[in-house]
Amino acid sequence: MKVCTDACLFGAWVANKLETEKDKPSNILDIGTGTGLLSLMLAQKITATIHAVEMDENTFTQAKENFENSIFSNQITAYQKDILDFESEEKYDCIISNPPFFENQLKSDDEARNKAMHATTLSLENLLKKIKELLSNKGRAYLLLPFYCIKDFEKTVLSESLYITEIVKINHNNTKPFFRVFIEISRQQKIKIENIITIKNAENFYTEPFKNLLEDYYLRL
Repeated sequence: MKVCTDACLFGAWVANKLETEKDKPSNILDIGTGTGLLSLMLAQKITATIHAVEMDENTFTQAKENFENSIFSNQITAYQKDILDFESEEKYDCIISNPPFFENQLKSDDEARNKAMHATTLSLENLLKKIKELLSNKGRAYLLLPFYCIKDFEKTVLSESLYITEIVKINHNNTKPFFRVFIEISRQQKIKIENIITIKNAENFYTEPFKNLLEDYYLRL
């Protein structure tokens, strides 16, 4: 599973939001952690306990190894489990997920990659139901999704009595269409905030907003 720019940007955006808040989360759930990227990015900024859930055995093994070899090993616990079967007595103040989202699109011959990238094992509807079950009353959930599905997804969120409170549209540069969207979901209805992050400028250099978010994670920008 390659580390991609949009996932790094997403992790940095969520970490920045949590780090700058007065009421920081005490616990975080990472749904479909993959090799652990998002959990490790949040652990770098937030002292909360993190539970990282991954269903694929080989990917889970790599995530667990990454956590154990990091300085955050006491902070992050990995679980090999389908999130739909995951049970927890505690509710989470923050839930983060980069879910499989290429629904009805061409698949590769790599079954593990298909599970990670295609909504064949976890639909967005079922993901939202699980978020509603596990999210604390004050908690918020953060999802990384393709831009094309946002309108239908908003309807699904409302059907679960949840609310989208922030949307950040992502494009590669100002000449390209939006291709990803970062979403904040809450149990509490608020005025929805909308923002844009452009990755590169006209000269093909990273923009200042991108660099500000990623400077603590990238060795060179």
